[in-house]
Amino acid sequence: MDWLTVILLLTAGIILLVVEIIFIPGTTILGIIGGALMIFGVIIGYSKFGSQTGTILLISTLLVGGGVTFISFRSGVWKRFALNNAIKSKFNEDIEVDHLLGAEGVALSALRPFGKAEIYNSTYEVKTLGNYLEAGTKVKVTKVDKNHKIYVEQVN
Repeated sequence: MDWLTVILLLTAGIILLVVEIIFIPGTTILGIIGGALMIFGVIIGYSKFGSQTGTILLISTLLVGGGVTFISFRSGVWKRFALNNAIKSKFNEDIEVDHLLGAEGVALSALRPFGKAEIYNSTYEVKTLGNYLEAGTKVKVTKVDKNHKIYVEQVN
């Protein structure tokens, strides 16, 4: 019965550690529980079977746990769950916006403080200087910076 308990604790600990790494990374609770089960299994091994058997259990647990963790990372299984797409473009990136200074338009979305506005029949991402404006509000371009940010304010 004692061997069965130790083997079940060590196996469950290693399985929880692998589940933490591969299937639900970042939660840490399963990894902590898995580590605690492995430690508890080794402690039981030391107390029930003596220091020589406990040391053998400790070393084998470290080797098997480390090996399984290494294989889990190397297998690439976790890549199926990872986000591989990246957005590399910006809204106003590839258009000339300097000519918009002083232009008037209409907010297409609520500007809180970022949103979209239609200026000269084109849609641009714009920003207010801190004010929140509702969709449909008439706006005027007050500033265009070197990063293509377009700043607007409400037209009275």
